[in-house]
Amino acid sequence: MDLHTKQRQFSGQLYKYTNVMKGWQYRYFLVDANAGLLHYFLCEGEKPDGTVPRGSVHLAGAVICPSDEDSKTFTVNCASGDMLKLRATDARARQEWVNGLRAVAESHTKAISASSPPLPPREQLAVLDALGCVRSQLQQTEQADSALCRSIESAGKYLLF
Repeated sequence: MDLHTKQRQFSGQLYKYTNVMKGWQYRYFLVDANAGLLHYFLCEGEKPDGTVPRGSVHLAGAVICPSDEDSKTFTVNCASGDMLKLRATDARARQEWVNGLRAVAESHTKAISASSPPLPPREQLAVLDALGCVRSQLQQTEQADSALCRSIESAGKYLLF
């Protein structure tokens, strides 16, 4: 991972888990710390020279977690509900990415909190209730998605090409 503190960008190649059928795909990632964005491209040659990224996520409010499945994998759980499952080349690289992404996420989360006035207690409770409902719906959706993926994998065993 290249860390450019003056430009407040860091970048490098990671594997991104796309889906059950395609699995892990090599992608070039670029973090714009000033904007609080994580961009990814198909390859390094596509970066900031005007090329539109393959995808981008806001890091404000994101939770970045090392995975228990191995020493290289981690997830970026965005406040928007988007989730990226990423894999570095080794444990040390994973920790550098996790630390860097957490720093950017925390910085932008604090900036948003400082610029937004706190809600009155009644509205805070309403927001917490809404988040609880959304969390429950998200969990149900993830369970349905997992069941669907298992069904697709099972059906694939019986297809004749």
